Amino acid sequence: MTPFLDLKTTNAQYRDELVAAATRVIDSGWYVQGTEVKAFEQEFSAYCATKHTIGVANGLDALTLTLRAWKEMGKLQEGDEVIVPANTYIASILAITENRLVPVLVEPDLVTYNLCPKNVEAAITEKTRVILPVHLYGQLADMPAIMAIAKRHSLLVLEDSAQAHGASINGKKAGSWGDASGFSFYPGKNLGALGDAGAVTTSDDELAQVIRALGNYGSHKKYENLYQGVNSRLDEIQAAMLRVKLRHIDKDIAARRAVAKAYIEGINHPSITLPDWQNEQSHVFHLFVIRTNQRNELQQYLLDHDVQSLIHYPLPPHKQHAYSQWETLNYPITEIIHDQVLSLPISPVITTKQTLDIVTKINLFKGN
Repeated sequence: MTPFLDLKTTNAQYRDELVAAATRVIDSGWYVQGTEVKAFEQEFSAYCATKHTIGVANGLDALTLTLRAWKEMGKLQEGDEVIVPANTYIASILAITENRLVPVLVEPDLVTYNLCPKNVEAAITEKTRVILPVHLYGQLADMPAIMAIAKRHSLLVLEDSAQAHGASINGKKAGSWGDASGFSFYPGKNLGALGDAGAVTTSDDELAQVIRALGNYGSHKKYENLYQGVNSRLDEIQAAMLRVKLRHIDKDIAARRAVAKAYIEGINHPSITLPDWQNEQSHVFHLFVIRTNQRNELQQYLLDHDVQSLIHYPLPPHKQHAYSQWETLNYPITEIIHDQVLSLPISPVITTKQTLDIVTKINLFKGN
């Protein structure tokens, strides 16, 4: 069986370094808000070319705390609107509603699956305050166009970069385009910890200070609390793991792109739409997502032939019970995407033989 993602083998490449990093933390006797977190924040800021990285507990908290910080700073208030793609993972929406802001779902571009700038412009109202582009599957949204729209309308931009570590347009990386960006380091991400972890990147000094305080019980100084905050901090041991993985991320991205290239050049099936990849650096292939109107049949066929695939994601946010108030809304492009997408195995450790075997099997798929 070719697994969808073999994390054990992926992390085994760096086992000695990871063990050394864990040992360093264990032997330090300091396990929360120590030198590993500070070092990782500095190193990730250098990688993304931002002034600040603030480590938090997970990617959802990264988005939620940023929006909350803007409220504390007086830049947002309850009821303000946030434009977000309708086909995103639900975390992007949860961060908005947790802050009692209003998600404005817009249809994506069916080619890239990312925010469509024309649809963004059309959705702006007098209550719009934020654009939240999601770099879905590892491909940067059209950030030059989105930033131009934001500038014209004086809007904040919060990137959801949970799947796009290292992706860039014109040399400018995910996490450095908007006013802030949320990252997830969930183990399956291109830059994955060995547990939950996340971060916010920004070059706004005040925003960084407020987010850091909010994630530390609202405290800017020990036993003094400016805000009614939460406990959302990056663990020392996860920071140490991430420092190891960060040193290898560009090599891992190159390996993913090589697999994606083999898929794109090799898969030739009339019922399958391959990912759009117009710019070498803009896509880091966290996921390799194809589309077909025979998705369920193809997934079962691959499983029968010892290939594991996954669906990201079977239900869009407006079809989730958590947002049942949206169940009558109609987003036809989003619904096509969620009904047809299938993610093929891709990782830095999948072999050439496994990749070409998957290509061959897909090309032999008969369907209905």
